[in-house]
Amino acid sequence: MHSHPAIHNAMWPGLVGKGPDSEPPIDLETMLDLTAGADVNGVKFDGVDLFLCAPHTDIDSSDDEIKALAERIARKGLRVGSLVAPVWGATGGGSAMVSDAERGAFLSQVKKACRIGKKLRELKIRPSGIVRIDSATGVEEWLKDPEENTKRIAATFREACSIAEDFGERLAAEGEICWGGMHSWRRNVQLLEMVDRPKTLGFQADMAHVMLFTMGYNAPEDKIEGALELAYLEVASALRPWTIDFHVAQNDGTVKGSGSHDKTGKHCLPYDPNGKLDIVRDAGAWLRDDSGKVTRATQHICWDGCMFPNAVMTDQKTWNDVLSVMIAVRDAHGWD
Repeated sequence: MHSHPAIHNAMWPGLVGKGPDSEPPIDLETMLDLTAGADVNGVKFDGVDLFLCAPHTDIDSSDDEIKALAERIARKGLRVGSLVAPVWGATGGGSAMVSDAERGAFLSQVKKACRIGKKLRELKIRPSGIVRIDSATGVEEWLKDPEENTKRIAATFREACSIAEDFGERLAAEGEICWGGMHSWRRNVQLLEMVDRPKTLGFQADMAHVMLFTMGYNAPEDKIEGALELAYLEVASALRPWTIDFHVAQNDGTVKGSGSHDKTGKHCLPYDPNGKLDIVRDAGAWLRDDSGKVTRATQHICWDGCMFPNAVMTDQKTWNDVLSVMIAVRDAHGWD
């Protein structure tokens, strides 16, 4: 058994995909308790990745509130890793592409997230992690002028990099089929190269979301024909050099949206018989380089399971099963 990377659980599935037309949110305390309660032969989760959005964590939290949050998490034997900046219009942000006002709101949310990240590092509760962003704009809007719109997103991301550097933070852009300019593997590479700030901006790879890239959802021109395992390796090979944050996940090859989340790759439970990925094998496409050497590019890995029903989310067995596959990934691709 390896001791690295650390194993984290995402808190945002308690919020993302929930809402008036779905199920009610699951509060942070419950998500923390379920995470802390998971145990597989004495091995437990090391930490959590947070969504900086109320009702979990208010992006405008005071220093005292951030300190209280850190103490609350530490009491459960957990640490903090990566943070999701609420860059979308519905959460106080705006499109990275559309207007100066929206771009300003986007950058304001990045700045607030980086401030919280720095404070959590100073409190010694956050030894690793990034601030996660995306373009916060839809594919249809982006398609009106793809090349010019990608340039605008890149310009916004460069400004976000300067903000992050002021706080000693790094950003990771998570590609998903629902985000304009980040909806295919090729477009993600193009955007990252255009921003050209590799020390500050990298890629966040979610195993479930990137699988949809191979199938050409929302970008049929970038579909990769042939066996899924080989197509998946091709996508990983293109984006791995940029990858600085990694989500373990499963996908059944369908597209789903619910509540507050636009249509994207449907996450499945780790042992779902309809899952298309061999989680342990395919995690290696990201955690090992083309020669098979472990990259050590991420100090922790995180499980992401958005849009599961609340009955599944609040069952302790769910998190024991998740933890077991996370341990298997670390044993296969980790280090000491």
